[in-house]
Amino acid sequence: MYALSLVQLYVVYALIQIQGLDGEVDVWPHPQSATSSANYLQIDSTKFVFTEKTVEKCDLLTHAINRTKQLAFIENCAKAGVRGYKPFHNYVRNLKLDHNFKGVLSGIEVEVKTCEQIPHLEMNENYTLVIDSKTGTAHIKSDAIWGAIRGLETFSQLISNVGHHQFVVNETNIIDFPRFGYRGMLVDTSRHYLPLHVLYENLDAMAYNKLNVFHWHIVDEQSFPYVSKKFPDLSLKGAYNPETHVYTPEDVKNVIEYARQRGIRVLVEFDTPGHTLSWGKGQKDILTECYTNGTKNGKYGPLDPSKDNVYTFLEQLFAEVSTTFPDQYFHLGGDEVDFSCWESNPNIKKFMNEKGIKTYSKLEDYYMQKVLDIVKKLDKSYIIWEEVFNNGVALKPDTVVHVWIGSWGTDKEKYWRPELHNVTVKGYRAILSSCWYLDLISYGSDWKGYYTCEPHSFNGTEEQNKLVIGGEAALWSEYINAANLISRTWPRASATAERLWSPKSFNSTEKAAKRFHRQNCLMIERGLRVQPNEGPGYCQCDYAL
Repeated sequence: MYALSLVQLYVVYALIQIQGLDGEVDVWPHPQSATSSANYLQIDSTKFVFTEKTVEKCDLLTHAINRTKQLAFIENCAKAGVRGYKPFHNYVRNLKLDHNFKGVLSGIEVEVKTCEQIPHLEMNENYTLVIDSKTGTAHIKSDAIWGAIRGLETFSQLISNVGHHQFVVNETNIIDFPRFGYRGMLVDTSRHYLPLHVLYENLDAMAYNKLNVFHWHIVDEQSFPYVSKKFPDLSLKGAYNPETHVYTPEDVKNVIEYARQRGIRVLVEFDTPGHTLSWGKGQKDILTECYTNGTKNGKYGPLDPSKDNVYTFLEQLFAEVSTTFPDQYFHLGGDEVDFSCWESNPNIKKFMNEKGIKTYSKLEDYYMQKVLDIVKKLDKSYIIWEEVFNNGVALKPDTVVHVWIGSWGTDKEKYWRPELHNVTVKGYRAILSSCWYLDLISYGSDWKGYYTCEPHSFNGTEEQNKLVIGGEAALWSEYINAANLISRTWPRASATAERLWSPKSFNSTEKAAKRFHRQNCLMIERGLRVQPNEGPGYCQCDYAL
């Protein structure tokens, strides 16, 4: 009798894990509209069929379906373990005795009207998902391939394992689309080099959370790991190690392709005129020489805006980069420019007098205008950090301003909210990162602060709200490398992902906590070594980490 009771208890435990028994849809990020009933269908993973319905051949859909097959039907924590461990076995066998059991789901049809090849800012990620227990059928419908990719991720999260190659899914009806078109994550590969496998793992996690922009802060002051064909000395002399700590053209191509298959854009940033010390190691005469009391002190500052060769160099480098990275947008940086070196340099002072430039903010304006003209000739749009806007640079109307100041401190909201107002009242589009600097660690369930940051909570009109095109979590790598990037980022970034995808009304951390924990466990089940962020508890597969 004791053994029988254990089995019965396990049946009850397994059934309460099935999606929708409490009327909720345990998907992250939560769909715009979702209904679910206690009725469910059984799936045999060895026989389940995915059917593509397209007007043209769509390799992206085929890739997405193949990934879904691997993710939706995981048994015995098979992907979680990297060491030897005792396999977990699920002992539930016969669900037909349950009155909510409604039969077998033998497959799902995925219908896509158009199959674009390159993800972009305006891409259509809308989809509908219907799992009908009466007909025993399931359908995903989307106007574009990107919606199908998101719908398949949702479908994979709806499926629950009940053992022995058997899975169940509840009767569900979903209408879904993102609240914001730009849902990004910045990863810095300059302060610490991040190997490709870590970038791939992070792209997987982004896909599981429906983020769609990998903002690749690929170079910075400390190192230049990007291998340029035109200027090979940049990485030969500027990388930490030119043989091991670099990204070759083939590496970059592979990252872009890996992201593309998941509906993720790769937005590259080459931040200038500051943050460029590593550039000068491989390219002579582009940095400003700093002076003390009229004498060179051996230090270097930002790119020298007075030298024509700087702009010639940037024209050639950016021309190469624009062909390497197919995204329509180019992040030009422009943050934290230290004027003190410019101020100390007599040649720059002479140049300013000749040009009638009165302030160093206007000198930055001169530089940025030249750079913006270079990018415009390459038929690229651009994003800049907010300092460029704040310093009064004459920006072009289609500029996107990236708001980040106020990313620290207890009163940080008083900085970014007025900034969003100032940017949008002048008609510029904006991206918000101030709330979501994940490299700034605090004790406890800090995801709740990320979750409750509302991009539209500034004093603006409806038209201004529309100019906020999304947001971005930031992971600067001063104290992050391959060992801790995934664990430090996830599931904390999941909170940002839901804020940018789900309805504005989904703002209760108490209501979201159960799904947040489930998403944490799902990523562990899929093989990502993510950290707990919700206090004491456990995931079914964390013993296998």
